[in-house]
Amino acid sequence: MGKKHYSESDIMTIGPPRKFVGSSLNEVAFPIGGIGTGTISLGGRGNLRDFEVMNHPSKGTVWPFTFFALWAEKEGSESVARVLEGRVPPPYRSGFGEPQQQLQGLPRFREAAFTGMYPLAILKLSDQDVPVKPSLKAWNPLIPLNVKDSALPVAIFEWSFRNPSTKPVRISLAASISNPITARDETGGRTSAGSLNAYRAAHTVRGIFLTHPKADPKSPETGTIALVTTCNDIDVQTHWYRGGWWDKCHLFWDDFSSDGRIGSLFENEPTSGIPDVSSLVLHAVIPPRGSVTMPILITWLFPRMANPWPPEGVREPEPLETYAGTQFGDAWAVAEYVVSNLSRLREETELWRKNMFDSTLPAHVIDAVTSQVAVMRSPTCFLLSDGSFYGWEGCRDNAGCCPGNCTHVWNYEQAVAFLFPQLERTMRETEFLYNTRDTGHMGFRTRLPRGSAIAEFKPCADGQMGTIIQAFRDWRLSGDDDFLKKIWPKVKLALEYAWTMTKDKMSAPPSGTDRSYDSLWDPDRDGVMEGEQHNTYDIEFFGPNTMCTAMYLGALRACEEIARYFGENKKAEEYRAIYECGRAKVEDELWNGEYYIQRVMVADGVVVPEHLKIPPALSGSELDIKYQYGDGCLSDQLLGQWAAHIAGLGYLLDPQRVRTAIKSVFDNNFLTSVGTHANVQRVYALNDEAGLVVCSWPHGNRPALPLVYSDEVWTGIEYQVAAHLIYEGWLEEGLAIVKAVRDRYAGYNRNPWNEVECGHHYARAMASWSVKVALDGFSYNLVEGSIGFAPRFRPQDYQTVWHTGTAWGTYRQNLDEATFTLDVLYGVQKLGRLHLADLPGGVTLIRLPAMAAKARIEGQDILFEPPLMLEPGDKLVIEVEP
Repeated sequence: MGKKHYSESDIMTIGPPRKFVGSSLNEVAFPIGGIGTGTISLGGRGNLRDFEVMNHPSKGTVWPFTFFALWAEKEGSESVARVLEGRVPPPYRSGFGEPQQQLQGLPRFREAAFTGMYPLAILKLSDQDVPVKPSLKAWNPLIPLNVKDSALPVAIFEWSFRNPSTKPVRISLAASISNPITARDETGGRTSAGSLNAYRAAHTVRGIFLTHPKADPKSPETGTIALVTTCNDIDVQTHWYRGGWWDKCHLFWDDFSSDGRIGSLFENEPTSGIPDVSSLVLHAVIPPRGSVTMPILITWLFPRMANPWPPEGVREPEPLETYAGTQFGDAWAVAEYVVSNLSRLREETELWRKNMFDSTLPAHVIDAVTSQVAVMRSPTCFLLSDGSFYGWEGCRDNAGCCPGNCTHVWNYEQAVAFLFPQLERTMRETEFLYNTRDTGHMGFRTRLPRGSAIAEFKPCADGQMGTIIQAFRDWRLSGDDDFLKKIWPKVKLALEYAWTMTKDKMSAPPSGTDRSYDSLWDPDRDGVMEGEQHNTYDIEFFGPNTMCTAMYLGALRACEEIARYFGENKKAEEYRAIYECGRAKVEDELWNGEYYIQRVMVADGVVVPEHLKIPPALSGSELDIKYQYGDGCLSDQLLGQWAAHIAGLGYLLDPQRVRTAIKSVFDNNFLTSVGTHANVQRVYALNDEAGLVVCSWPHGNRPALPLVYSDEVWTGIEYQVAAHLIYEGWLEEGLAIVKAVRDRYAGYNRNPWNEVECGHHYARAMASWSVKVALDGFSYNLVEGSIGFAPRFRPQDYQTVWHTGTAWGTYRQNLDEATFTLDVLYGVQKLGRLHLADLPGGVTLIRLPAMAAKARIEGQDILFEPPLMLEPGDKLVIEVEP
């Protein structure tokens, strides 16, 4: 336990992104789609898979005969035709052979290599018998702060073909697609009969428009799809031959492979049954040593979605309107918008992506940070017509898993908060304005639509307190006083709910039965939670513990700061006094010399249900309660301190003890190989893989029935602990954990763009963004117009991308040259104070841009009076000398 496992070069190397070849391609599925739109995934071989565009998860769904193919003929040589994919790997398990609808028997390329730099995927194919070198750039626009252009339902495929020879090569690129849209028939089932593939051309866009004219326009299953290009020299078949057996496949492939042409067919007639397949074939001649790029776009629009989280007792809820549905009329309109803005969308997406991957961070950190941004654009998340953002915990193969913006899971997420803070703030509005009762009891799973009855369940201690810290973070990140004023009354209620001494009576559910719950988290206001504390492990803790209490202390500090800002000094002092009392009690009662423990107890007024009591025959005591951790070393014991560091609240507990405790988490819970670790719970790490377990008992006293997930390995907790280790100066330990996570997602065994927990694309994994915040030493307070940097990784020459609620850009410091450079690349940044932790003492400013002529140094801060308003293109270069 706790060995670093990796060499220094393994975890400290700044290098290129991972390249996947051979068997490591097998599980790669790179999701391409916008926020709340669903995705189409690009497999490691170049195969299209997991078509999840209809507002619900659809892992494993493949649209038949939807693929790319190449025909090529070098002057003086025979032509060749290939599906633009690498070869199909084993195993071949089906008793009926490989799926015919994927045409896996057609020739493919011998070699494939895949590189993912989210949101860009690069595929390279090679085959000695093919006279050109194909490569693909597949992407969807991702522009932080720009929600509209980052929520486009489109997958962009830019195929490039390089001719290495001294002779010209004629090529044809075929893009084929089948129509998956169905309608209800007279029996109530779904049918493709009546679906229509029609040719369209408008301005510079031409292609196939897929619809189902008979579908109910109000149904969540009704939408449109388009396959388009901007190329002029094309052949079109609105549908392949309609026949039996494999007639259409024979005729298409024989026609295409013979000369790269297909007989054009512009017949716009609905199918009578089986979904039609359409093809576009693009043509070009590549000169010697030349290259050509051919764009293909797949767009989609399903403007309504089934309400996945209806109020209790509502069996047939009305569909919800999606954000994309308010922006566009159909998939063709999406295509026209994307094509009209393609150069700008590509430029702004690349501006962010390139600078992220040019950061001077270890390659596996950039990999972890960027890959999990994909979660917010996966089927885990959705975006409604009013711009409000929601997420499951994760996804089953064909449905969401664990509903309702679950606060105790989304507590860990940091990526949305920094990249799209306006969406993050809608989550706070949902939690406080719609999910918090007048008692302060917050429902931790959202019902839709907003304003529905709050879910009937006990409150969640870590989730409720965590949202308060998040509200403070979001306010400082945006400087938006109006946002804070709107939610502040409910924020106070949510905090003070911890002091509830009387029965909290919930609304009566439709059945008429009475439900009530005794909170009793901290009725004596001593700053320590002692009552029944429901939490992210889907169980309840009884008695004081820092997992929930540190969150509570962070919430007290956040509310103290906010109250002072609003002039509510009496409230601020009350919150401060309770915080100070709680901090002292935690140090006195929960510190064991190495880490913080749980003191299992039943507080006055709390009743432990019989099913949560360990039978005396197993425990030897009548007081034992199931699923507690007691003397254990819990990886999440300082979750609230991690959240406080990110939010800018400072230390909640003794700094030296915090440093010791988080190192103890690493020493006790990080396994260099899980192969000898006994785990009867869910399995996320196997054999010789390394990982951080949720809890261990280094000094014994493991309960007979311990914390239910104690032996599991969760990537979200791993990232949280890794970031916290880095905050406390344990750099190599933090980087080792990140390396272990990404090594487990190696392509041959797991998909690197799908970290799982309770489902695919698990929201907690977006805690990976906090590793970047910690390494940057990034601080922010847009209420005051200040940002700062304290790099913790090779600060001598450091470069990173920073993000606030109003702008993003790059920061670089070179201590040898005594220069500090801040660029704004997008948005507008108000800057009154720039904190530079590595600014030497006693220096003077020797060069500043004219806009900052009145700047002065105050310690490690540079003050600008009046504050600067930095816009895209503005570069603040600061040089100093002793």
